[in-house]
Amino acid sequence: MARLVGLLIFPDFQILDAAGPIAAFEIASRFAPGAYALEILAAQAGLVRSSSGVAMAASALDPEVRFDTLMAAGGAGVGAAAADSRNLAFLTAAAGRARRVASVCSGAFLLAATGLLDGRRATTHWARSVEFTRRFPSARLEADRIFVKDGPVWTSAGISAGVDLALAMIGEDLGDDLARRVAQQMVVYHRRPGGQSQFSALLELDRPDARFGPLVSWARDHLEEPLDVEQLADKAAMSPRHFARAFAAETGVTPAKAVERLRVEAARERLEGGIEPIEAIAVRVGFGDAERMRRAFVRTFGQPPQALRRAAGQAQASLPRAGLRASGGTAA
Repeated sequence: MARLVGLLIFPDFQILDAAGPIAAFEIASRFAPGAYALEILAAQAGLVRSSSGVAMAASALDPEVRFDTLMAAGGAGVGAAAADSRNLAFLTAAAGRARRVASVCSGAFLLAATGLLDGRRATTHWARSVEFTRRFPSARLEADRIFVKDGPVWTSAGISAGVDLALAMIGEDLGDDLARRVAQQMVVYHRRPGGQSQFSALLELDRPDARFGPLVSWARDHLEEPLDVEQLADKAAMSPRHFARAFAAETGVTPAKAVERLRVEAARERLEGGIEPIEAIAVRVGFGDAERMRRAFVRTFGQPPQALRRAAGQAQASLPRAGLRASGGTAA
């Protein structure tokens, strides 16, 4: 019997939050016929307009339907959706009957509004993390994760991370080999580990108009320096204590964690883009030695630098073949 996947949308949802997982489950069913059945849901049946203006057709909410997987999209309209009693009542009832429940991006606000995330580890888009923590202090937010699985409840970060989450679910259901085939068909990496940091947060902060944009940009160019709180605070013309608080409030991470991410990001780019020795990379990006960099990689990715270099090589080798297949009759 097909695993029924329900995806809850609402006016002004982010279309990729829905389309990404839909595509992954659809392609998985090509390789494993009958594996999944998909149903789009909304508080009001019919066409539901996304924030882009493109609409999706949705069925009415029915809490009696037993979903294998129930997912909530995110998007600009999530605030209104999380205040709609029809959505909350449905999620509460249907989640109790589903094997697993998930959210994409700010869809975590919908799950949290029902209490489904109370006491659980969760993530959401980095830009919403401060608001999420303020509104839902009972959830254990891990703001820098691509996706988090806590028992039967899965949450994912910004937009494209919904594909990572779906691939992980497919791997759990049908095996890692099939999930890899789906990733190749979609021409995406198989697959970013759930523990990978939301590097896009620091890229966004690098904008000149962001409060700490110039500081982040400067730090990125001076990774070989200590970059401790005192040095960063001095560069920002703030006291260390005030700077640490303001930076964490703005970004959702401490200055030390941000610096570690910048270094890991720079090291990862070097690892994936060449054959430079790991020890040399560690020195160039400010870790000082390979062991310190290894520990940072394990914290961030759940695996050491050598494993990511091997995975990058394998993924790059597979992408051209995936692209050739995508041009054929079974293209995504």
